[in-house]
Amino acid sequence: MRNTVCGAVGILTLLALAPVTALGDTAYVTDNLRLGLYEAEDTSGRALQMMDSGQAMEVLSRDRNYANVRLPDGTEGWVKAAYLVDEKPAKLIVAEITAERDALLAELEATKRAFAEPAAAIQILKDDAATFDAQLAAANERIVELEATVASVQGIEEQYRGSLPLNWVAIAIAVCLIGGILLGMWWVDRRSRLRHGGIRIY
Repeated sequence: MRNTVCGAVGILTLLALAPVTALGDTAYVTDNLRLGLYEAEDTSGRALQMMDSGQAMEVLSRDRNYANVRLPDGTEGWVKAAYLVDEKPAKLIVAEITAERDALLAELEATKRAFAEPAAAIQILKDDAATFDAQLAAANERIVELEATVASVQGIEEQYRGSLPLNWVAIAIAVCLIGGILLGMWWVDRRSRLRHGGIRIY
């Protein structure tokens, strides 16, 4: 029994002291923190550099207290493992979302500018179309008026189709008047000559 307990304690001690490696994993510095990167495994001495919250790094090896990491620029060192998390901190997520939002807003503004000129041209065409529609409506009204006038004239022509033109009537009246005057003068002259033995007396 004693040997079993001692064996278990020994195994737990080895597990506690043995470094736990997680090669290739990505970890982040937690929120609201500046974490030092040290050359020594126990993070003693002067820090190589200070990292802000959200700094990404590749975990080369890791145990309960310290982690050997590599930064994106290739710098390697040791940090305290307690300050590393597997998920992106809220600060980094907010920054990424803000950057995405700004990019989308910039793209939206560019799209608006790209469509501004065609939209203006389309509006001009719509205005021209409205003007043409108004002119067409006015022309249709004028056509209706002219058709009514033509119909009225045709009715008058149909009414006087069998009658003579006025100028012909005027010429006929003038000829009749002149002929009547000449005939009357001839008749008076003839009567006068018969009355006076063939002598024309005025």
